[in-house]
Amino acid sequence: MTVLEAPRTPVLPAGIYTPWAGPYPVVRISAAQLLGLAGLFGKLLGFLRGDRALAQLIRFALVGGSSNIAYVLLFFAMHGVGPLMANVVGSVVSTVIANELHRQLTFHAADRVGWFTAQWEGGGLALVGLGISTAGLAALAVWAPGLGDATQAAAVLAITAAVGLMRFLALRGLVF
Repeated sequence: MTVLEAPRTPVLPAGIYTPWAGPYPVVRISAAQLLGLAGLFGKLLGFLRGDRALAQLIRFALVGGSSNIAYVLLFFAMHGVGPLMANVVGSVVSTVIANELHRQLTFHAADRVGWFTAQWEGGGLALVGLGISTAGLAALAVWAPGLGDATQAAAVLAITAAVGLMRFLALRGLVF
């Protein structure tokens, strides 16, 4: 005996598989919710402006990310004169910018540490960090030459993060 099933129409959640037929939905936020978000945002900004180590570390990471973006933009802008010159100019200019931002924003030390001192000591720490990360990557190539791409990328990130943390501690404790 054969049993025939009745045809069923698929039931799909509305809005997921069908295109919008009308205007986008309106999200309504009450004044109390908006004031609560503004208060929370104000507390977060107040914390980030403070001189606690975690707030400084967050600002340090934001300045570092910004200087990396500046480096990439300078590298691409200067690439016409050659990649070596573009790398040197991008590294020097982004390091100078980062040191000044660390002096003024990250550690609030503009009144305690002069511009030249910040550049000299911060630049020296950047060179030490470059040496440590280069040595770490060279040691990785010697001691673990068969690493896959993902493992190698994870090792590069770990080495870079460790050098960045050491640089933060040195800048916080010795320079600023």
